[in-house]
Amino acid sequence: MRIISGETQFHIEDKTAVAIGKFDGVHMGHQKLLRHILDKKEQGMKATIFTFDPPPAVFFANMADAGKPAEAKSSDSKKSAMLTQLLTKDEKRRKFEALGIDILVEFPMNAETAHTMPEDFVRNILSDRMNAAYIAAGDDLSYGYKGRGDFSLLNKLAPELGYRTHAIKKLQMFGRDVSSSFIKEEILSAEMERAAELLGEIYYVGGVVAHGKKLGRTIGFPTVNLLPPDEKCLPPYGVYFSEVRVDDRKYHGMTNIGLRPTVSNNGQVSVETYIYDFDGDLYGKYLEIALLTFHRKEQKFASVEVLQRQLDLDLEAGRNYFSYE
Repeated sequence: MRIISGETQFHIEDKTAVAIGKFDGVHMGHQKLLRHILDKKEQGMKATIFTFDPPPAVFFANMADAGKPAEAKSSDSKKSAMLTQLLTKDEKRRKFEALGIDILVEFPMNAETAHTMPEDFVRNILSDRMNAAYIAAGDDLSYGYKGRGDFSLLNKLAPELGYRTHAIKKLQMFGRDVSSSFIKEEILSAEMERAAELLGEIYYVGGVVAHGKKLGRTIGFPTVNLLPPDEKCLPPYGVYFSEVRVDDRKYHGMTNIGLRPTVSNNGQVSVETYIYDFDGDLYGKYLEIALLTFHRKEQKFASVEVLQRQLDLDLEAGRNYFSYE
């Protein structure tokens, strides 16, 4: 997959089938949209995604925060959580490549590009630089300065610029439009099963295994540790039963998300996972921790010994959970 990132001056030679969107989570609604451009590969077009980096909501939130005193920034924790991403940039790239996307354009969102007039966006970016022959997006598409561009403008310019358009209606599930905001609500409520249905897959945290203090090994509880970036949307701190994916294999796991208050005071959020029936070295490897279900809240125990007794109970509960899969 070719990635064009951070560039405004580029040109794609091949005819492209372009999907426009944020694609946070690549949820069931996004997958419906992406099928339309992937189908066009049979007609010789390159399946191409256009998205902004950072996402517009994040860019404008940062702009609004600029100049505010530190204590006033992101004071609404719920609002801040909703600005996190279901997929990090790395996770999203891996996802697109696995789906068969040919070209990913991560167009820079900044003060200059945010002032692009809608018609200039269509002519100069979608037509001239991206060589679009087919453009698909949600029927609520907006683009250009203050979001003034819409599908009617796309359709108006289509005969002149030589592309076709397709407006995709919002997918509905559980009586609501499927959206990243809806999915984040479920994740922030630890409703991992509902989030999985909306996403079309189990919600996961991906990353390279980091070195920890290795305290778990001293109490018979070795773990692998991921340090998620700040922009990653995480469910409430606690213990989750999980699926661990590494080297094209899957294992059962038990994952603690949080600050590990009994053994650490450094404030670092970690995703720490015990892998059932596994004995190997995973340091430096990329893996994904898919969060199947919530088990219990994170808590601080009186001692490491009390923590160990609780972990033994958690491990047994996990074995019972997986026996019923």
